[in-house]
Formats: sequence, structure tokens, C-alpha cells
Amino acid sequence: MGMLSLPGFLSCGKKKDFNLTNEKDAHSSDSDENSERGNWSNKGDYLLSMVGYAVGLGNVWRFPYLTYQNGGGAFLIPYTLMLALAGLPLFFMECSLGQFASLGPVSIWRILPLFQGVGITMVIISTFVTIYYNVIIAYALYYLFASFQKVLPWSDCFSWADEFCSKTRIVSDCNTILHGEIIHANYSFITSNNLTCINGTINYKPVQFPSEQYWNKVALQRSSGLDETGRIVWYLALCLLLSWMIVGAALFKGIKSSGKVVYFTALFPYVILLILLVRGATLEGALDGIEYYIGRQSNITKLMEAEVWKDAATQIFYSLSVAWGGLVALSSYNKFHNNCYSDAILVCVINCVTSIFAGFAIFSILGHMAFVSERPVSEVVDSGFDLAFVAYPEALSKLPVSPLWSFLFFFMLLLLGLDSQFATIETLTTTIQDIYPKVMKKLRMPVTLGLCTLLFFLGLICVTQAGIYWVNLIDHFCAGWGILIAAVLEIIGIIYIYGGNRFIEDIEMMIGKKSRLFWLWWRMCWFFITPVLLMAILVWSLVTFSRPSYGSVLYPTWGTAVGWCMIIFCVIWIPIVAIVKIVKAEGNLVQRIVSCCRPAVNWGPYLECHRGERYSHVVDPKKKKEHEIPTVSAVVY
Repeated sequence: MGMLSLPGFLSCGKKKDFNLTNEKDAHSSDSDENSERGNWSNKGDYLLSMVGYAVGLGNVWRFPYLTYQNGGGAFLIPYTLMLALAGLPLFFMECSLGQFASLGPVSIWRILPLFQGVGITMVIISTFVTIYYNVIIAYALYYLFASFQKVLPWSDCFSWADEFCSKTRIVSDCNTILHGEIIHANYSFITSNNLTCINGTINYKPVQFPSEQYWNKVALQRSSGLDETGRIVWYLALCLLLSWMIVGAALFKGIKSSGKVVYFTALFPYVILLILLVRGATLEGALDGIEYYIGRQSNITKLMEAEVWKDAATQIFYSLSVAWGGLVALSSYNKFHNNCYSDAILVCVINCVTSIFAGFAIFSILGHMAFVSERPVSEVVDSGFDLAFVAYPEALSKLPVSPLWSFLFFFMLLLLGLDSQFATIETLTTTIQDIYPKVMKKLRMPVTLGLCTLLFFLGLICVTQAGIYWVNLIDHFCAGWGILIAAVLEIIGIIYIYGGNRFIEDIEMMIGKKSRLFWLWWRMCWFFITPVLLMAILVWSLVTFSRPSYGSVLYPTWGTAVGWCMIIFCVIWIPIVAIVKIVKAEGNLVQRIVSCCRPAVNWGPYLECHRGERYSHVVDPKKKKEHEIPTVSAVVY
């Protein structure tokens, strides 16, 4: 006996498919609440993807250096405060936003059409960043392969080195006592006459350690500046291709495949960090390094300096990856009633604990390096590229079985980078899916692979001999205050225009009704504290802006101009989209602006069963036909 079945009335998100071809999207499965967009297979996939996205290279190569530089253990005070006042409120907001509407960073602005350009800005900046971020992963891959040698190639001054290469510091001259008088003489005279230098008067020759010359002369084949592009470094290009192949393979089924890969890529770095920490703690000089990091060298008076608080706020802001669009994209695949509140707190705490934990692993081995080379810890500590590819490899080369420790370290960097890269590419594919759902349903794999291929070719400029200058240039401009602008507008738009209390009611539809006391802290942050902090950081960043440089190499004027063009291209969509929305609206100017500041008619929970009375009026024009009785009878056997 057959019976008529109407679509949309079986269960939440489960519609009977009247398409006889029964096409299926690899991004979704029968168990998904949202059969159109798909959901995470389980909670673990989502949490590990979020941890992998938030925990990245900066946790290892930037946070430990900032802690040492800004008062050691005392730096944890402003760091924790900034987490509570700026990082966590924005993180919770973006997770809630994506989960509520099940939309990516561009389409989510149905909530406030006037600000849709903010979402476009986030996606464009993420695109720029993903181009150079995979180049850094390529660097890690190159060093990973270089570690498969009995003797690490940067452990000594080999054939590629010049006369300035030396494993130890070379004394140039100093003061000494000769016939009862203090004289100044070069070191060769002092040694030939069996004299000794007076403490504190020694001058050293300008030398470079093998790891520094290997990084510049061999790995990068670095040119003199941005003006000298040179040729493509073929082995870096191959490493870049391999890194994109890994990303494409992990994402070919979207969250269904990447959600499984992160069980390894997000968890194994913690195993490696623990191994490095245990090994480092057993070395001579490790305690000196840790004391510089967070021990007796801590300086509480540093908290009186504004720079320390700015560093804490910016580190939290960039470390949690807020305002990049990725948090919204990843959360959009959650089930509607998932507890995004506890998720946000858990991921933020894991991210910050990881940063602190990584510092111990880094500084214990740097302390040993300082001990072996008879230098103070302050002279061996560095951040960014110099820490990851110069200072730390130099320290690892001094350990017994150094290739093993080098392999583990660069494998950890590879995994940390890949996690963040997975989420960033998923942000881009989610944006495409929201705009062209039918295309992504049929052609997800070709679109994902095509996107990875395009980004690979765009990244080739970053593996030329001037590649490191391009990487630094994009990072200096695109990953800087462009994101701050997006974050400021995001919180102002949602809290002050859409309405903070209205947004809280949306969250309560997902996680249940909460007391006024529960929301007191979040209201304080969202309405006042977080916007003020973000504005302060933005103004500070603009006021203290300096021309980009890499080490001692200054960028040419045209290079700085290119940087400004990149960031203008990213943020200009904010006013352009706003103007287009106003022009297309009806009424006089004031009426048009007001209408653009109201949510779109299709704003609300993605699935009809979740809309309740508050959003019962919502009907997505694209889905209108789904709510009509089919003209042809559908018989279910």
C-alpha cells in the first residue's frame, strides 16, 4: 500500500528525496541532522578541529618569546585577563553565530546585510594567509626531510658556509694588563703573549652560526631583497606541492574526512611536545632556560608598561583565530542544540595551556644550548622564523641522536600547521557551498582540489629566492590590523545594531534558558569591555605601524605599496558592499540604511523545526518550492 509523503515533515532536517537518481553529497550522511549541509560525525571531530585551528605555529614560536620578553611568569597575568576580556567573548560569539544559522562567514551576514562586506573581508584575508601559511608548512617539510641524515646538515660549517660561519663566538679584541698597565689589544696578540682578557671588555667578531647560514644560503637561497626575485627554489616548490596534496587529500570529503584526520594531527603534537620537554628537562642548563622563561627571572614591574598589555591582547586575539571566519565556518556544521558555550571555554583553555606548555619544551632546550655555547640565554632566544628554523635547530644539533629530535620537532611543526590549514581551506569551501550549494553537492571534490591547485600556483612567488620577503610582507599587512577592523565591526554590528539581548535570545534557543546572572559577564564584555579593548589595539597598531623589514633588510617603497594595496583590497569590500546594499534597498536614504540594518527575511535557524515562534515567519526564497505540495504524487513503498 502506498501513501503520500510531504517533504520536510518526517524529522528535523530529514527530507524524503524525490530525486530518482538519489545523488548523495559526500559532505553529508543519513545520520546528519542537516542533510543539506551535513554535520560533524561526532563531537570529537568538531572539538579537535577547533583545537587544531586555534593551536598553531604561534603557540610554539611566538608565545614563549613574548612571555620571556614581557616579564616571564608575570606576563601570564595580563595574558589570562585578556583571554577572559577579549579572546573568550569573541570566540563564544563566533561559535554561537555559526551554529545558530548553519552558515559560513559571508552568508552569516543575513543577520546584518549592511555589514556583509565584513564577511568578505574575513574570507579574502584568510585566502592571503593560507597562501603563505602553506609555504611555512613547506619549510617544515624541507627540514623534516633534511633530518633524515646521520649528521644534520646545519650542525657545522660545511661547503656552503662562508668565512663568517662559526659554531662558537670568536673574540676580536679586549682589554688586558701588560707591565702593570691596562691596554687594548686584538685577541691574537693577547694569546701569543699568554695574557688574559679583563672580564666585561671582550668584543666578539660578527659571526653567524651554521644553522643561520643554512637557513639563508641553503634552505631559502635568500636573495638580497624584494627587488631580486631570483629563480624558484625547486625543492621548496616540491615541498609546497606536497603540502597542498596533503591538504587536498584530507579535505576531499569536507568535514567527513578532515574530522577524522585531526584525531592524529591535533593530538600527536602534544605527544611530541611532551617528549621534547622530558628530553630537555634532563639536559644541563635546562633550568636556566626555564627560569628565563617563567621562573626567578620574572619581573612583575613589567606590568606597568602598556606594551606588555598590548602584546598580551594581540597574542590572545591572533592565537584563538577569531575574526578569520574559520570559527563561524567550523561551527556551522554543528547540530543546532550543541552546547557551544562549554565548547568555546574548553577550546580556549586548551589553546592557552598549550602555549604555556610549549614554552617549557622550547626554553629547556634553549637553556641547554646557552650552557653548551657559554652564552646567556638572552642571546640564544628568538621568535618566529628565527626560533623555528635557526635557534631551535641549532640547539637540537647539539643533542645526542640529534636527527631524531630534529625529525620530531619539524614533524610537530608540520602537524600544527596542517591543522590550521585544514580549517582555513574549509572556511573557503564553506563560503562557496553557501553561495553555490548545488555545485558543491555534485562537485565538492573537484572544487576543493581546484582551489588547492590555484592556491599552490599563487604561492609559487613565495618559494622564489625572494620568497621569504613575500611571506613576511603578507603577514605584516594582511594578518595585522585588517583582522582587527573586521573584529571591531563584527562585535559592533551584532551587539549594537542587531542587538546584544536579541543575540542572547538566539543563543538560548540552542543551549537553553540561562539566568540573568549567567549573562552578566558576557553582557559586560560584549557591550563595553571587548569593543573598547579591540579599538585600543587597533589604534595602537595604526599609531605604531612601521615599514616592513626582514631582519636588517628594509623593503623598497614599491614593496610597501604592494602591502598597502593588499590590505586595501581586503577591507574595501566593507564600504563597497554596504553601498550596494543601500542602493538596492527601497525608500529614501534613511529608510534604505535602516532596512539594511535589519536582518534579511531568510535570517534564522537553517532548519524549519528549530525556528520556533521567534522565527516562524522565515522562509528561504531558495527553498520555497520545498515547502509546497509536489505537483506529482510521490509514492513511498
